[in-house]
This record gives sequence, C-alpha cells and structure tokens, in this order.
Amino acid sequence: MTELPRRHVLGMTAGAAVGAALLTPATADAAPRTGAALPGPDAHGSDWGTVPAAVPVPLDNWFDNDGIDTAEARGGNFDGSGYTFPGEELPAGEREIDGTTFLFPASGAGAKNNIVALGQRIDLPPGRYLSGLFLTACSYGAASGRATVHYADGTTSNPALGGPDWYSGSGALTAAYRYRPDGERDAHQVSIAVTEIALDPTREAVALTLPTTRPAEANSSSLHIFALSLQPAAEGRALSLRDAHSTTSLLDSGAQSVEATVVNAGTVAVLAADGLSLSVDVPGARTVEPARITRLAPGDQARVRIGIRSRPGTAPGTAQDGNVVARGRGQQAATVRRSLSLGVPDYRPTDVSLSTHQAPYWFQEAKFGIFIHWGVYSVPAWAPVGTQYAEWYWNQMQDPNNPTYAHHRDTYGESFNYDDFIPQFRAERFDPRSWVELFRDAGAQYHVLTSKHHEGFALWDTKLSDRNAVKMGPRRDLVKELFDASRRYTPELHRGLYFSMPEWFNPDNPWMGHAPRNPYTLEPVPYTGYTAGKDYVTEFQGPQMLELVHGYDPEILWCDIGGDNDSHRVLSEYFNHAKNRARPIDVTVNNRSGIGTYDFTTPEYTTYDQIVTAKWESSRGLDPFSYGYNAQTPDEKYMTTEEVVHSLVDIVSKNGNFLLDIGPKADGTIPEIMQRRLRETGEWLKTNGEAIHGTTYWSRMPQLGEDLRFTVRPNKAFYIHSLAQPGATLTVEAPVPIRSGDRVTLLGYDRPLHWHTTGGSLVIDVPAGARRTGKHAWVFKVAWSG
Repeated sequence: MTELPRRHVLGMTAGAAVGAALLTPATADAAPRTGAALPGPDAHGSDWGTVPAAVPVPLDNWFDNDGIDTAEARGGNFDGSGYTFPGEELPAGEREIDGTTFLFPASGAGAKNNIVALGQRIDLPPGRYLSGLFLTACSYGAASGRATVHYADGTTSNPALGGPDWYSGSGALTAAYRYRPDGERDAHQVSIAVTEIALDPTREAVALTLPTTRPAEANSSSLHIFALSLQPAAEGRALSLRDAHSTTSLLDSGAQSVEATVVNAGTVAVLAADGLSLSVDVPGARTVEPARITRLAPGDQARVRIGIRSRPGTAPGTAQDGNVVARGRGQQAATVRRSLSLGVPDYRPTDVSLSTHQAPYWFQEAKFGIFIHWGVYSVPAWAPVGTQYAEWYWNQMQDPNNPTYAHHRDTYGESFNYDDFIPQFRAERFDPRSWVELFRDAGAQYHVLTSKHHEGFALWDTKLSDRNAVKMGPRRDLVKELFDASRRYTPELHRGLYFSMPEWFNPDNPWMGHAPRNPYTLEPVPYTGYTAGKDYVTEFQGPQMLELVHGYDPEILWCDIGGDNDSHRVLSEYFNHAKNRARPIDVTVNNRSGIGTYDFTTPEYTTYDQIVTAKWESSRGLDPFSYGYNAQTPDEKYMTTEEVVHSLVDIVSKNGNFLLDIGPKADGTIPEIMQRRLRETGEWLKTNGEAIHGTTYWSRMPQLGEDLRFTVRPNKAFYIHSLAQPGATLTVEAPVPIRSGDRVTLLGYDRPLHWHTTGGSLVIDVPAGARRTGKHAWVFKVAWSG
C-alpha cells in the first residue's frame, strides 16, 4: 500500500434538509395501506411541466484566492505552494455543464477567482430550490464540512459540502497541466468537479454559509469554490435529465448501455401507474431495453441504464446525435440531445480511448470485497502497532530512526538481509479452498490478492525473473492455486490482483533511489532471483502485468503507487483481451496505474462525509493500521464486527465499495481473529445483505446524524440503517420516500411495523421482539407498493 492515505474524490452530492417535510402523503396510525389518488393533467393539457433553468449566483464579492494563471498573467497561488490552474484551458464566462449554466470566473492578472471555504455567508436570490450545484476543487487532499442553508422562516439545514482533490481526483472541467511556481508547466491533469447539495424545496432559501475548512496553505487540505448555481424546484410533475451519455459497458443481455440521471424536479411523486420509461432515439441503433422507474419522490434522483443495439452496418464507435427520452402517462416527460458513440470499438492506448471505460456494473453492485496482503513481509510480520504498515518492513528497516531498524538488528542481526526471509516464506499450510469459502461466508463478492508488493517478490510463475514463489520460497504458483479454487468452489466470487507498479530496490529502477544494500553497513546485497540490465518499464513491469492479464484473467487489476509506467498500452490490451475473449468478462482498474484514466478511486483507512457519485472503493485492514500480518497486534486491537459492519454501511451509503484486508501468516493460515470477524460479518449480511449488495445511494442524503444511514434498491425498496439499537420508536427527521400502502419491516423480523408521519418526520414503532433480533446495525426496509 502507499505510505500515506491517498484521498481521491470525483463528483459529489450531499445532504438534504434535516427535518424537512415528507415529500409524499402519509397519514397517521399507519400499517400497510392503499395508495392515494393521483392529480390530473395541468391547465395546458400536459401532465408534465417544465423545469426552470438553473440560476447562477455571482460570487465575485466573496472571491479571496487567485488560483488561475495564464502564460501572460501570473501571480496566482491556488494551493499555498504557488501552483495554479491554466486559464487557457478554462475559459471564463457562462459555461453549460450537462444542462446547468455556471458563471466561470476570469483569470486576469491578480484577479481573485475562487473562495476558500472558511465559513463565509453567501446571500442567495430568495427562492424555493431543489439543489445547489458548485464547481469545486481541493488542494492537498479532499476537504469537506457542513454547510448551513438559511431559510426565510428562520430554519436551517446542514448538508455536507466537499470537493475533489484537484491533482488526484477528476471532474467535469479538466486541464492537461498546471502551472508551477516558476511559471513552467507541470504535465499532470488537474480538475474541477460539480458538487451538489440538496435544498428543501418546501422552504424559501435566502443564504448559504460555507463550511469552515482550512486556509490555502502547503500540506493543508482546503475546499475551493469557483461557481454556484441554484436549481429551482418546479410545480406539479416535472423531470429533468442529467449526464446522459453512451458507455462501453454492456447489460446482462449484451446490449450497450446508455446512462442518464433522472431528477424529479417537481412536487409530485413518480409512481408505477405513471409508466415512466426511458429510451434512446438515435440513427444507427435501436432501444432494446428501456429503463423503467416505478418510484421517484420529489427531489430524488435515479441513475438508469438503457440498452441499445447497433443496426447492421453501424461500425463500432460511430458517433451519432440522438435523444434520450423519458415518457410517462402516455406523454413525453423530458428529453435531452447528446452525441452518442454506438457500439464498443477496441481500446487504443490513449487517454481519450481509455477514458470511455468505466467500472463494470458487477463491481458497482458488489459493495464488499476482501483484500489479501501476503508475501515475504509476512515472515517478520512486525511493525509498531497502529502506526506503521508491517508490509513496509524492508523499506522501514533502512531508516536508523525507524523502530524497524533496531528491531531487525536486535532480532536477526546486522548480517541478516531481507531476502534471507524468502526461504522462510513457505506457505506450507495454504489451503486455497478454505480461503475462498471463508470469503464467500463473509458475504464478500470479490477478492484481491497481492500478486507482487513493493518488495518485488511475485506470487505467480513469472517468466521474467526467478524472484517468485515458484522458483523459491513456497515453490508454488500461489495466484493460480487461489484463482483455481475460487473458480471451482466459489464461482460466484469475482477475482482480482494487486500489482505494485514500482519496486523499492529493483536495481534497474529503484523507487527508493538505490539498489538493495545492508542498512547497517550500506554494502550492496543481491536482489535475489533478479537479473539486472532491463528497461524496467517496457521489459519487466509492463510484461509482468500482461502475464497476469493473459495467464490468470483477473477481473480487477488493482495497481499501486503509479510512477514510471507503460499503462496506456497495458490497459488497452487488458480491456481488449477481456472484451474479445470467447466468453467476455467485465474488468476494471483503479486509479494507481500512473495515468489519468481509471475506473474507480481508492482512499485508504478513511471515508467521506458526503456521497461521491463517481465510483470509489475504501480499503483498510482489520488491523488498526497494517495491511500485512503484524504479529505484534493483540486481538483486542483488531476491528470489532460492529466496526466492520458500521464501516460497510457508511461506505455503501456514499456510493463506495469496502475492500476489507486480511494479512495471512507466512505459512498460509489466516489468523483466527480475522476468520472470526469475517464470519460474523457474513452472519450480519445473511440477514441484511439485501440492503447492501445491489443497492445505490439515496441522492438526498447519505446519513442523518451519527447513527442513521440510507440505501436504495431502485424501484423496490428504501432502507434505513440504524447503527445504534433503536428504542420503542425510531424517528427519522428526513424526507423519506414513503407513502400510503408501503410496508415497513425490520430485516430479520418479518412482521410489518406500524408507522406514521408527524411534523415532517417518519416515526416507526419498534416492538421489543424486533429490537432483540438485530445486532451491530438494525435495518428498516420500506417496501414500495407501487
């Protein structure tokens, strides 16, 4: 893993009003009931109204940071270290981003063009708004906090507001470079994203107080805001379509997917009786799988997938203008025109081509995976508990100021080199079947094994070096054995491989600046099994990655560190190999291969305050800090099952996956405490997994207070996760999408629960018997009736 947590954020959305009125009618003393009557068409003869255009809010009076330079106009300092966005790539003025108009600021010499969020209060044009949309970026890592929306009646709401890291995230506005303090270009992509917060459309908003992050200083994360637009609410039935685009993803039927976000911008809920469906009208292709929406409350959003097939004679990759159309109640409800790419051509080794790839749908829906850090570092298995990675043992023993330096000297002696551990890495008790069956029993849906960590020791039969588990140590192809067992005994699990792009001390390209040496004498030592003299990237790193691609068919390629690479070529071959197999598979790659295109981001030992709409995956060990096995960690320091469950629920509610790591011992056994935690998590998921796997986030808010989280099974159900044991009643002060006829249950206790609404809150009666059935987290299911 990386030495420090990396925080990557793409587009975000967060926070509806706490305590807002429920958005669909419900009456008191409720058990299951029948639906209410629907209103008729409007005065113009159409059931669907028009959504008002977004209202840009000028921010000039609040700008306090100059973060944009041009070749002619210098002097900005976006991040406190003198780096800036390039104004040539970010022209000022009105900018329409997926249907929303923003006022992007100018970048003249000395001009301020963004706000560093430090609690400023911004007056808003009074009105009833569905949401606020911001252009945001963060310096030195993602930053977020609670904003305050002020309403005319004196009430407030507190949505989370955050942004992406401009250097390691991505967003709607991108530049291929940034300016360095000396005025030269730094050839690395930087970006600005659209961040959305929900407002309460039943109240008139008058002002917004920004969260208080930090000043723009070196090594201090701060939130920057470049523009703000408000989306007014519409009356009656009204829908808008956002982010409509073709993808290279296929549905289960093999149809190409076109995606769009449907926003209910009106005051009337979409119900099954409305018959709302979405299709694509485009020359050269036809809709074969319309998307259908049977429940969408006012203010809510739904991401849909429409299946199309190209007509004979349409070459893959053909660009055509077409319409994505929503139809309901026998009428057109909304439409948007976009340029669509028909079919899926082969990938090319370019950013433009690779950027069309995205995380496959199985990965988006899997939610829970098992990370496995296993290698030579599993022999010493030592680090100060809770402060260092045990898998970084070799690197940490190089530093006389690091505790590992003294530990190694005192335990093994100064003449004992790291590679002397290799014969002790024997894996003699490795039982791959028991591993994969444990992962299945844990409720995970994929696993990712370290094929090679930074120490450069490969766990597969690489032909490019003898520094591998077949030629020495275990003398077994550990990757093959695990994948074979997974395919045979747990075929429902998806299989992935971690791969470190650099190696600490590889003599052909040492990440740490020098070839292997004795840290006490500084004399050179062998890099066991490796023959030097290669071009590290083109003759070793890239070919090793392709050995994994062609020899093992990993569905996830989980790269680490980045740096020097041939990833454009490798990933295009990876994607094409998966797509063009006799039996195609959907594969994915993370954001650490060293290039600017990827499918998902990977924060470590952390999560977010808000929903991140672009796919992300949070990883951490059961150990308080380490991924590899640390023999020093006592059982009581490992995550509890409750902590695992709470982390999973929190991450999933914000559109993330949870990749939970275990560190097997050198003999191939998984420590008992880790096995116990995984099995106990699996027991919880047996009852509550339907609220995790295959769900999505609730667009209005991911959480309420410390104890409540929300997930949605589209068109089926809404889930309320209580991280604390509820009392006799559970009160949810949020616009829960519930209406007459819906059935409320507690998962694991199938009897319907009585519920009612009062003062804008949902109140659920929770009998003592129901409370006793839960553990770790109590999940209430609102089953939608239609």
